[in-house]
Amino acid sequence: MAAKLRVISTVAMQMSVRLATFNVENLISRFDFSGFRNQARQDRVLRLFSIRTEAEFQRLEEARAIALTDDSRQQSALAIADTDADILCLQEVDNIESLQAFEYGYLFRMAGNGYRQRYLIEGNDKRGIDVAVLMRERTRDGQAIECVDVRSHAALTYRDLDLYLPELAPLTPDDRIFKRDCLELDLRIGGRPLTLYVVHFKSMGPGRDGLDGRSSTMPVRIAEAKAVRRIIEDRFGAGRTANKRFAICGDLNDYRERIIVEGDRRNGYVFRRVEEGVSAVDVFTGDGFVENPVLRPAEDDRWTLYHNMGPDDRYLCQLDYILLSPELARRNHSRVPEIIRAGQPYRTIFPPGQEVERYPRIGWDRPKASDHRPVVMTLDV
Repeated sequence: MAAKLRVISTVAMQMSVRLATFNVENLISRFDFSGFRNQARQDRVLRLFSIRTEAEFQRLEEARAIALTDDSRQQSALAIADTDADILCLQEVDNIESLQAFEYGYLFRMAGNGYRQRYLIEGNDKRGIDVAVLMRERTRDGQAIECVDVRSHAALTYRDLDLYLPELAPLTPDDRIFKRDCLELDLRIGGRPLTLYVVHFKSMGPGRDGLDGRSSTMPVRIAEAKAVRRIIEDRFGAGRTANKRFAICGDLNDYRERIIVEGDRRNGYVFRRVEEGVSAVDVFTGDGFVENPVLRPAEDDRWTLYHNMGPDDRYLCQLDYILLSPELARRNHSRVPEIIRAGQPYRTIFPPGQEVERYPRIGWDRPKASDHRPVVMTLDV
């Protein structure tokens, strides 16, 4: 009897939660008609037709967007359902109304179990895309998931945290640090604390001043990473974060390594790993402040995005992260994250042995679940 009681006690102490992050790619509730005057923003299919008036363009753009969106959101929901996540950190969400419509009309139907807790605070993105969090009321193990507090850090400026450097110009010290937000959530999983920091860093835009897009935007992402780290250290105490339970989740829009894809369909492909000298991710991982558990799988199996700008510019890389505090990493040292890739278009070139069965109606380039892949991990808390 005593032995049985000890087993029961041990099991009761081990509580797990499924945590996922996913850039759902433009979960937007608005139509974009700017392509009528700006051809660079016009969808490629509309360029096949002779469109004479703005009213005609708007009518066709509405039809195109609605037809493509239904397939895409079914596939996004299938990808999320495959994560089987208790807590889902999302990027590129328009507003709370679009999040609710997607959760009820698509995700609930695909997953069969709703996410009734929804959190989104409007951030700084000029297109209006925000970070958000969906949570179940209980974990798969039956433990209550409670949100104790939610805080936005979108209003922080470079001056507030003394993070302004000359290479950030033309930005000024009084500009906001986060291109979207750093959303901080204090949770309790079965009564145990867990803090999440949900982010979406500056994207790699076009090149500037003789630098490629990644290099020219690197100072902005490094500042964002330093700001997130400062927020965490101010919260828990600098040098005292190692035994805290927190995770940084989201699209960092940067990578530490890439898998270059060379070759062609006729002659076969070659995959070549390249390490980068500088990355905004180093701000978090360089000194062990957090651990990137996606480094636990094989080197060619860590990618969450396929970049393809032609045969001379193709690579696989990790842009999406669940970064664990040392305490969470220690508790979950044997666990390996999963990357859900069944929602990817057929143009994606997979390394040998990684091919998956795609969801119904996936296209060569579109529709697709997203240009990113969900990352999910079971965590003992």
